[in-house]
Amino acid sequence: MRKFLVFAISVIVCASAYAAQPRPEYPRPQFERSQWVNLNGEWSYELDLVDTGFERKLFQSNGFADKIIVPFCPESKLSGVEHKEFIPCIWYQRDITIPAAWSGKDVVLNFGAVYYESEIYVDGQFVDRHFGGSDSFSVDITKFVEPGKTHSLVVSASSDLRSGRQSAGKQSLRYGSFECMYTRTTGIWQTVWMEAVAPAAISRVKYITDIDRSTVSMEFTMRRNAVGDVLTINVKDGAKVVATDTAPVASGSIVTLPIKKAKLWSPESPFLYDVEFILKNAAGQVIDKVDSYFGMRKIHTVGNKIYLNNEPYYQRLVLDQGFYPDGIWTAPSDAALKQDIELSLQAGFNGARLHQKVFEERFYYWADKLGYLTWGEAPSWGLDANAVEAARNFITEWRNLVVRDINHPSIVTWTPFNEEFWPDQTQFPRFVNDVYTLTKQLDPSRPVNTVSGGIQILTDIWTEHHYEQDPARLKEIIYDGGKMFVRGPSIQERHRGNVGFNRPVLSDPFTFPRYDGSIPYILDEFGGIKCMEANPSKDGAWGYGSAPQTKEEFYQRLEGQVRGLMSLNKNMWGWCYTQLTDVEQEQNGIYYYDRKVKYDMERIRKIFQMEIPTEE
Repeated sequence: MRKFLVFAISVIVCASAYAAQPRPEYPRPQFERSQWVNLNGEWSYELDLVDTGFERKLFQSNGFADKIIVPFCPESKLSGVEHKEFIPCIWYQRDITIPAAWSGKDVVLNFGAVYYESEIYVDGQFVDRHFGGSDSFSVDITKFVEPGKTHSLVVSASSDLRSGRQSAGKQSLRYGSFECMYTRTTGIWQTVWMEAVAPAAISRVKYITDIDRSTVSMEFTMRRNAVGDVLTINVKDGAKVVATDTAPVASGSIVTLPIKKAKLWSPESPFLYDVEFILKNAAGQVIDKVDSYFGMRKIHTVGNKIYLNNEPYYQRLVLDQGFYPDGIWTAPSDAALKQDIELSLQAGFNGARLHQKVFEERFYYWADKLGYLTWGEAPSWGLDANAVEAARNFITEWRNLVVRDINHPSIVTWTPFNEEFWPDQTQFPRFVNDVYTLTKQLDPSRPVNTVSGGIQILTDIWTEHHYEQDPARLKEIIYDGGKMFVRGPSIQERHRGNVGFNRPVLSDPFTFPRYDGSIPYILDEFGGIKCMEANPSKDGAWGYGSAPQTKEEFYQRLEGQVRGLMSLNKNMWGWCYTQLTDVEQEQNGIYYYDRKVKYDMERIRKIFQMEIPTEE
């Protein structure tokens, strides 16, 4: 009885500790292992406001004076810090204990995201460096740690937000928030965890689903190749194995399995197949086990329409910026991620353009589960797209993001840039062309909207933004006599010395493309209506154009805008409404910033679910 009580008490204590830990869920649900330790929670920290921490050897620290809650950024309320001024550098420290049971395994330290340049130290020794504020990364710390022992982990995060060399997204480049720029995010802002991994484990799997042939192909990347290792793949529909194979694998191996009577993934039926990967060595011992999933679906374009599973599919999207009042870029809980999708679906949208922020993998997990279309976008604002160094930084991070998220069926479009209106005629066209080409090489299965609402160079979907508030005038502007509205570039001149003639010449000539109707056209920002009855505050709060005074005026304007756009369905195959929630001073959301209901949601849903007019 005594032993039982001790056991019960220990279970309660552990459960309480787990419940108290912020963001305790496994952060990578499409590639999940059982041996892992969540490092979220209380860390010590020091703000390095004049960037002298390295000189002061802060990397050797065994603990700083102040405390912060990871994975929330120091600007946020949930971090316990709420430091809103610019932070050029912040240092984190916590002790990590390596489980004794991990002996013989490699120890991998994983970061969901750290903004922007990070360095990792263990017991004062430099381990690795990472550039990029939104992409996930892993660091092998095996040679720096010992199973059963405790070590000091130090992470520094540096940011030069106003340099033009790094992506900022909607982070304010001024002291405070203004217009459509909001509170900054610095340092660790997604889950940190470590896991035990076999030296010859699976590193990555890329799914290639073919609904026309009812097959799924899996391309493997291994941490190391080993003679005699054999991988078993079990594809499951619930508890039933519907496809299986066992074969030797190495990096680059491709295994193709037939999926008989394949169940397709769509918003109406978001079916997911579970996958079990079991890797055994030459002696028959299991050395790696990974749980995963995939969805059988196809997205492509033909002419000016977008097709889902070989049928034309009209996209009714909402702009989602992924900000939270208490966590800024970080959702306070996994449930909050799910809730945002549920709120969007309740409002009548079938998907979202995830705007100027890279959403975490668990958001995509819920989008996959709930049947929610998403456009994957990079936080490209703040980046000088005409600068070569900025391009170099962006391309590396963008590549990592596409590779990380490529397997999510909910992602139907890649959008690397937003509203680039001031191109030069040399670097910018080359940069955008390279990003488009790289994206298609990494993932030929999805369309790419290269510059949302901006100056197009090479793209699969043509997008424009317009916030005209009068419904009739909005329709007139977009239709443009059948030519469809296209924004022209505001050329940024580059002067170069011409040695041969000893005189300056303007930047190289470049012919920017015009829309010709051969690819889909989507108005992927419109609306942004602020209603005075719903948002009476005038303290810097704003929406686009003149604000309706009453909710009834709001409904009428919104319905008029949507109806006008729907009537252009022969020319335009989808739209994106700004926006899902209020964000700080921008108060034009369908919901309030705290996610509370603002309008009659049944009426809102009927507007956004308006039927496509039938052809006469």
